[in-house]
Amino acid sequence: MTTPVTIVGAGLGGLALARVLHVHGIPAEVYEAETSPSARTQGGLLDIRPRTGQPALAAAGLTAEFRRLVLEGRQAMRLLDRSREVLFEAPDDGTGDEPEVQRGELRQMLLDSLPRGTVRWGRKVTGVRALGDGRHEVAFADGTTLVTRLLVGADGAWSRVRPLLSAATPAYTGISFVETHLFDGDERHPESAALVGGGAMMVLEPGKGILAHRERGGNLHTWVMLRRPAEFFDAIDFTDPAAATARIVREFDGWAPGLTALVAHGETPPVLRRIHTLPVAHRWDRRPGVTLLGDAAHLAAPNGEGANLALYDGAELARLLAAHPGDAEAALDTYERELFVRSEAANAGARDLYDMLGDDTPRGLLQGAAGA
Repeated sequence: MTTPVTIVGAGLGGLALARVLHVHGIPAEVYEAETSPSARTQGGLLDIRPRTGQPALAAAGLTAEFRRLVLEGRQAMRLLDRSREVLFEAPDDGTGDEPEVQRGELRQMLLDSLPRGTVRWGRKVTGVRALGDGRHEVAFADGTTLVTRLLVGADGAWSRVRPLLSAATPAYTGISFVETHLFDGDERHPESAALVGGGAMMVLEPGKGILAHRERGGNLHTWVMLRRPAEFFDAIDFTDPAAATARIVREFDGWAPGLTALVAHGETPPVLRRIHTLPVAHRWDRRPGVTLLGDAAHLAAPNGEGANLALYDGAELARLLAAHPGDAEAALDTYERELFVRSEAANAGARDLYDMLGDDTPRGLLQGAAGA
């Protein structure tokens, strides 16, 4: 291909696509609504998996750089109860094959691997329309437009590109996360840091839980998980961080103070993350000149697969485009047929989140761990 591939969205999947295209000498342009790489925080730790994320980074020629980002010891996991008793613990003994990295650092690594100017920041897409013959017009919030012969929607859950291919829209799962941080945990929040341990910690009860990760520098990244209707969160004013935090903490009355302190003493305003999904078997009919990857294609409840699948989608699409010079439609056809199969298989496991907060938690999880 000689004309640039137009990618909407500078998340992990879109950047992986742009990087592997670059490796193969194919130009790409990435359009991102955010104004800069630091416009917002980029999530927490990611376990990069051996069958998806790691091969994608290898195809991008970035394995050595990725390995330098790995946080040793973070594959440790412990499950506590509300009184802080340890119910299950799996230390990181160095044999795990899913190394942990921080999402923001991984994204920056991908950005640094691209030619200057590949990502066009502050270019918010407001609409896309088909022009026929595989061409599409992309409209931006600043009033400008562009026409492209190969458009890839890597623009996440609320994709502007997806409506070209599918009428599916994300549906609320009934579960939301509330995110916050404690910084320099070992020195400033030693009790909470000791409970989190060296990697990840979970405390789970029916309908609610707390998940925390130890990140670089001893920072503690916490997610409250609540199975509640949308109206519950609508009634909380998240523009008032103190009041919102207090309301969320009330859901954990009776829990050990070291656990609730992960939320109550949060040093960043609480951020609400409503969990939405697309149908597990989401697919569409092939249409010339356009496709999707990552959450735009297969949004699922968090189960560890999302970022890995996005990386793999991007790398595979680039590989196939390089393997079919002059015949992008053959590449897109093969890509989508394989995409549908792998995303459905991976996201069938997204029920894990509902099981984590199910009526028999944590008993069911402990039984599963004992049988593993």
